[in-house]
Amino acid sequence: MTVPPLQLSPEAMRSLGYKVVDLIVDHFTTLREQPVSVQRTRTELDAQLGTEFPAEPMPPEEVLATVERHVLGALTHVDHPRFYAFVPGPGNFVGTMADALASGFNVFAGHWLAASGAGAVELQTIDWLRRECGLPDGAGGLFVSGGSMANLSALATARRISLGGPDPSAVVYYSDQTHNSLAKALRVLGFTDAQQRMLPSDPNQRLDMQSLRDAVMADRGAGRGRRPFCIVANAGTTNTGAVDPLDAIADLCAREQLWMHVDGAYGAAAALTQRGRAQLAGLGRADSITLDPHKWLFQPFEIGCVLVRDMRHLRTTFSVHPEDQASYLEDVGRIAEREVVFYEHGVQLTRGFRALKLWMSLRVFGTQAFRDAIAGGIALAEEAERWLRADTYWEVVTPAQLAVVTFAPRAQNPNAGDANAAVQRTVERLVADGFAMVTSTAIRGRTVFRLCLIHPAATVADVRATLDRLRQLA
Repeated sequence: MTVPPLQLSPEAMRSLGYKVVDLIVDHFTTLREQPVSVQRTRTELDAQLGTEFPAEPMPPEEVLATVERHVLGALTHVDHPRFYAFVPGPGNFVGTMADALASGFNVFAGHWLAASGAGAVELQTIDWLRRECGLPDGAGGLFVSGGSMANLSALATARRISLGGPDPSAVVYYSDQTHNSLAKALRVLGFTDAQQRMLPSDPNQRLDMQSLRDAVMADRGAGRGRRPFCIVANAGTTNTGAVDPLDAIADLCAREQLWMHVDGAYGAAAALTQRGRAQLAGLGRADSITLDPHKWLFQPFEIGCVLVRDMRHLRTTFSVHPEDQASYLEDVGRIAEREVVFYEHGVQLTRGFRALKLWMSLRVFGTQAFRDAIAGGIALAEEAERWLRADTYWEVVTPAQLAVVTFAPRAQNPNAGDANAAVQRTVERLVADGFAMVTSTAIRGRTVFRLCLIHPAATVADVRATLDRLRQLA
């Protein structure tokens, strides 16, 4: 049998595929016994991997063995049940296999003509998220790479719909707890520092409403030449899990005719639970929302999402049809004119089939399993807070909010020394130790430990053991 160029024989494909699946299954089933983080230097890795690519073929098994030892063997496992740093990415096996299918069939999810089945899956999954977030009929959205691209897409839409395009007088308002992807998106869109109002948060790390009202009113004042147009609210900050007063912000936006964007990349998924919906009251009043299924909906990277209150606004913002320019895409709209052309709703023309993993995961496990897992993370963080408060060595700096809690050794502890530097040294020791991973953050100038407990396989014993380890390493 003649093997086509850049292909393997059916037997070789099956052999390699089985080995890859075995590796993935072994990873999922032995993850708890693996170190959370293994670090290597660039010099070490270049020596192990080799820096030249061969002109002649190598056996697939040999290449896979190198990947297993030196690539996958030098990772921080953000899917580890004792990874509590940043925002964990637990993933799940069904989502992993869905990604394999999407990649294996090389699905182009840019428009209906290329993949109507993929389009239907994306629309169904987006509509489920839309309903869970409390947005009305007529709302919709798009899957993107993550929260950064979702925030960029939402702000571009806000500017187009509210202002008609770039306006040097336009002003955006957000708190000092807002994720840096927001500032990056504004920079990409051409907003200057003078067009941004980063406002102080209150003692609970929430956007302070009086400061917000004062800033908007000041910019509306005569002679300022400023045009308030958008407020960015947080639905679960990555720093502390804090939720801005969404209902109050929505009231202000309605009164002042401002666009309300909610960055829920981390916390919006909590709306799947009864307690989360209560904490996120007002989420459904937003004009746009970002959320990341590769965070608290347990999907493999990458899958973020942007939702807008009026789906038509995305097409108004991103559809481009120069009348004097020939287009090889003319047939797309003509053949599927009644269906969604996804590339006209966002930045990307070439799009992978991100929706499949979430769609399959929801079907295989059922939505209740996701609700229970999210609720479990919230409860585990609250339990961790109770232990910390009961231990005279620790001080809770910010309480458990949407599965995030921050803490530090009590300032009067004689072994603390320079408190901020001591926390950072302990983080470094814990990373080198490999048992768990906890990172630090800054709360009003104080360096503290931060636990993010969203992994559905994290246990009470895991967290207790990690806190004990931190104390030993301090």
